[in-house]
Amino acid sequence: MTEVRVWVPEKLKPVFTGPADVRGAYGGRGSAKTRSFAKMAAVRGYMYGMQGVSGIILCARQYMNSLEDSSLEEIKRAIEDEPWLADYYDVGEKYIKSKDGRISFAFCGLDRSVHSVKSKGRILILWVDEAEPVTEYAWKTVVPTLREEGEDWNAELWVTWNPERKGSPVDKRFRNTDDPLIKVVELNYRDNKRFPAKLERERLRDLEERPDQYPHVWDGDYVTVVEGAYYAKQLQAAKDGGRIKVIAPDPLMTIRGYIDIGGTGARADAFAMWICQFVGPEIRVIDYYEAVGQELADHLHWLRKSGYERASLILPHDGEQHEKLSRVTYESAIRAAGFDVRVSPSLGAGAASIRVEAVRRVFPNVHFNEEKTQAGREALGWYHPKIDQKRGIDLGPDHDWSSHAADAFGLMAIDYEQRPVASTQAPIKYKRLYR
Repeated sequence: MTEVRVWVPEKLKPVFTGPADVRGAYGGRGSAKTRSFAKMAAVRGYMYGMQGVSGIILCARQYMNSLEDSSLEEIKRAIEDEPWLADYYDVGEKYIKSKDGRISFAFCGLDRSVHSVKSKGRILILWVDEAEPVTEYAWKTVVPTLREEGEDWNAELWVTWNPERKGSPVDKRFRNTDDPLIKVVELNYRDNKRFPAKLERERLRDLEERPDQYPHVWDGDYVTVVEGAYYAKQLQAAKDGGRIKVIAPDPLMTIRGYIDIGGTGARADAFAMWICQFVGPEIRVIDYYEAVGQELADHLHWLRKSGYERASLILPHDGEQHEKLSRVTYESAIRAAGFDVRVSPSLGAGAASIRVEAVRRVFPNVHFNEEKTQAGREALGWYHPKIDQKRGIDLGPDHDWSSHAADAFGLMAIDYEQRPVASTQAPIKYKRLYR
């Protein structure tokens, strides 16, 4: 085999050196991670072929409706950059395969075709690009398929992604692990010595015009606010104004818990709860709790062990409805457990939009306990409208993982505005305003 030199960012050299089960990189835009992994996939295919090893290099993404959504073009360009790779591969409009017939590239979307991975032939490398949205179910399905091994080699998983949520499945599996056979590094534009001038201009433009998006896009930080999110400006103002800090409960003031009811079972909606106090004009948000599939008793146990056993709990209007399997309501069950509880009246049609506007009005009064509300603030920063992309129509709040925290926060905002106050200003009457 002829010795050749292949350029990759310096931080990737240990990733591709020595044996591994998993190789990967995460970080922001302009880091050259996708192009580097595309090139190394072609290089490894060449090396396998020269060793007489035959098999498939499978390139996957969570969402792939056509080859245009795949890594095909990235690998083509990586091959074109290296004449010796171009000599080895037959590159067509919709395929890449080695001229000796030993190596072929395949492409798939895990959201629709995850089980098809099992039916592939000998998979030498599975490269999952843009891996942030890949589900835990998909990982559990595809990782066990990488069983092939031979003399001095074994099937490998390659993973590249731009982090969005702390604790996402890819984050939990492959970031900050001590396993020596999982070689994953953080890679950002600063690590790319070939960072192009055009991208530098775009980076500086984002730094000036979109500072709230910059840390995620360019530094590989987790998303704190989504572009177009309802509360992006409000969260940034709270941060800039020093309203995200250490806050301790006031022992003389009522502790309130605002709840969005979830359910039991793995597919149930999340149970979300904000713990706060109204102190003068301030809303002091002390804590945030969220759980999926747990019983009501588990939520109440968290309140007690966290020191909120005297909290006054406020339920949405469906809190007085009966559970599906019994005649017990959330309201009656919570009261029977010794908590003060009441149910907020229904807002009727347009309730989600009413909550959004209420939150925007009260946000200047909100102070967050930084550490204990981080998960909740991430949800508020993500909460955004669902847009009909073809017609450009705002369809209202998107019901996703963030909406439960946002709904509970909206309930708090409405209750704050309806509280009795020592002034001539009457509380807002939502039914009258939105009849």
